[in-house]
Amino acid sequence: MAAPALIELSGICRTYGKGEAEVRALDGVDLTIRKGEFVAIMGPSGSGKSTAMNIIGCLDRPTAGTYRFNGADVSHLSRDQRALLRRHYLGFVFQGFNLLARTTALENVELPLIYKGLPRAERARLAAEALAKVGLQGREHHDPSELSGGQQQRVAIARALAGGPMVILADEPTGNLDTTRSREIMGLLAGLNRDDGMTIVMVTHEEDMAAYAHRLVTFIDGRIESDRETAPEATQ
Repeated sequence: MAAPALIELSGICRTYGKGEAEVRALDGVDLTIRKGEFVAIMGPSGSGKSTAMNIIGCLDRPTAGTYRFNGADVSHLSRDQRALLRRHYLGFVFQGFNLLARTTALENVELPLIYKGLPRAERARLAAEALAKVGLQGREHHDPSELSGGQQQRVAIARALAGGPMVILADEPTGNLDTTRSREIMGLLAGLNRDDGMTIVMVTHEEDMAAYAHRLVTFIDGRIESDRETAPEATQ
């Protein structure tokens, strides 16, 4: 029996500008991602992949079409409502890590938990557990300058995990890493998907990184050109 749909894009369009300056970033996109999937999204610059990720992450809203998250229509939510959805259900991992420089790993991971209003002791416990899950037990009190690029990205993944999201959205998570560190991060993400059932949606321009996913969705000119299953076990 197929897992229930978590993300459903139906006829999604996103245009910017008007008249001759109008740009159609997405042009009738239909995409369903089920709970527990690991989906990689690829495409050249301007293909619409980043716009699609921004809509999935409730950082942008479609011009037309319907976006349903876990069965709820979120296409027309207010800015505050989209912020609440991000806070409670989505975890973000970015290419640039986005860590606070003079703040420990533990404190960086605690940040989204502060916005959720959790007590200090619970924040510290959840942050420590998330750091342990990504292999950084014992590094809780190191600041980013004392960590390698791969370790900094592990902190960022721990921060995404700490709030207990339903899905992790990773935007070029290995873009600033060398090959060895990139493979470590992809192995970590694949393990979270395989062992914990975490749903992961990842934008990448690297085919060898996309090969860790179960599905590869390719965008061209604002539309999905292909959507196919892959064989991630071959890369593990």
